[in-house]
Amino acid sequence: MRIALLITLLAAGLSACQTMTPEERRAADERQCLSYGFRRGTDGFATCLQRIDLDRRAESRAQSAEMMNRMAWDLNGPYVYRDRWRYRY
Repeated sequence: MRIALLITLLAAGLSACQTMTPEERRAADERQCLSYGFRRGTDGFATCLQRIDLDRRAESRAQSAEMMNRMAWDLNGPYVYRDRWRYRY
């Protein structure tokens, strides 16, 4: 019984990690722009889709930069040598 429950919870947890396909993402973006009141085929609708895409890319770049900063800090120090702080460059 416990194993079946564990497998079910594991499967549910892994299915939550599934990423959206480009088609699903586009449909979600279109629904978002439609909820703002834009109509398909208009310049405003295209601008809305473009801004959503640009925001998503900016967020991805920010996350990448943050990860690189954390990695650089871990690799370059600071280290303590004989009661002094030193950075490895």
